[in-house]
Amino acid sequence: MSTAIFGLILLAATCHATWNAIVKAGTNKFLTTVLVTASAAVLAALLLPFFPIPHRESWPYIIASTAIQILYFGMVAKIYRVADMGLTYPLMRGTAPLIVAVLGTLLLHEQLQFNAWLGIITISVGILSMILAAPKTGRKGIGLALLNAVLIAGYTLLDGHGVRLAGSAIAYILWSFVLSGLIFFIFALKMQYRQMGEYFRHNWHLGLIGGIGSFFSYGLALWAMTLAPVAIVAALRETSILFATLISILILKERINVVRIISSCIILIGALILRTA
Repeated sequence: MSTAIFGLILLAATCHATWNAIVKAGTNKFLTTVLVTASAAVLAALLLPFFPIPHRESWPYIIASTAIQILYFGMVAKIYRVADMGLTYPLMRGTAPLIVAVLGTLLLHEQLQFNAWLGIITISVGILSMILAAPKTGRKGIGLALLNAVLIAGYTLLDGHGVRLAGSAIAYILWSFVLSGLIFFIFALKMQYRQMGEYFRHNWHLGLIGGIGSFFSYGLALWAMTLAPVAIVAALRETSILFATLISILILKERINVVRIISSCIILIGALILRTA
């Protein structure tokens, strides 16, 4: 993998950690997520006129991916209501790359080298090991988190193939953000419309920052999937947990234990292994 692609994916991981930290810090995590996705959708809509319409072959993938992402956002909100984020987030993000690697090999016929498999497995082990540092409470969300990992793998594989059929990777990315953000906003409008106005007025700046982070996070990852195997990009992007740990220490002033430090080191080793793939 070239240094440029490796650096872009790590930048995407940093952006992903940033917008997740914003959601975590929000007083209403569901509405903060709506703010983030809506802001990303507005940013994408402003850029749409400057790029061509994606090729017809890619639209089934855009629509299917959008549908799965709406389910994913809804699942995230439900999971965080019944379980601890410290337990479920690593489960979702750590399991998904393994699913992507296996299904990518079977369905997309991507041939991964030994170093690639070793790096993907190492990163996943590092992420999943963070479960050991999670609180003992809230474990009833494990099943939901694993189900959401399947959804993450699903839209990642769809987008990884669809973006290659679009003719313009940027156009595919923009339409994905517009559709998912718009539909999720309408969905939220039906659920919490009474609280949305006041919450948005007081927290629009968080939504804007998070929206920019979300846009560049998945946008850079999707673009990288046109240049490198989907499984490698997906695994590297999940190093966002490493950056999230740094943010939680340096900005959120959270305490960190030995298990999280060891897990972070394992994730870093996995990323370095993928650099050689």
